[in-house]
Amino acid sequence: MKLIPRGYFDDMFNDFMAPAVNNSMKCDVYEKDGNYNIEVDIPGYKKEDIKIESKDGYLTISAEKNYDEKEEDKNYLYHERRYGKVERSFYLGELDTDGITAKFEDGILKIKVPKIEEHENKKLIEIE
Repeated sequence: MKLIPRGYFDDMFNDFMAPAVNNSMKCDVYEKDGNYNIEVDIPGYKKEDIKIESKDGYLTISAEKNYDEKEEDKNYLYHERRYGKVERSFYLGELDTDGITAKFEDGILKIKVPKIEEHENKKLIEIE
C-alpha cells in the first residue's frame, strides 16, 4: 500500500531548494586562444553592483544590490526584491591579474584570464 504518492519528496525537496537554485550564478568556463574564458549570467544587476577579485589563485565574482525604494501607494502582497547577493569563486591557479579583462552586457559578464605557464615545483631529493 502506498501512503505517499510518487514524487512527493521530490517536489518537497525542489520547493525547499528553490531559493538557493534561483540565487546561483550560472556560468560557462572554457579555454580559448591561451585564455580562460568565464561567462556568467547575472541578470537584474548593473555593472556597478558587480565586483571581481583575485586572491590566492581564486577569482571571485560577487554581485549585490539593495532595493531602498518604498512606494507608499503600493499594497504589496509579496515583496522579495529588497536585497540580493550572489557570489561564485573559481580556482585558476597562478593568475596574471594585470591581464584580466571583463565586460558586462545584457546581463552576461564575460571575463578573460590569461593563462600563465605553470612552473613545475618538483625537486628530486638525493638520498644519502
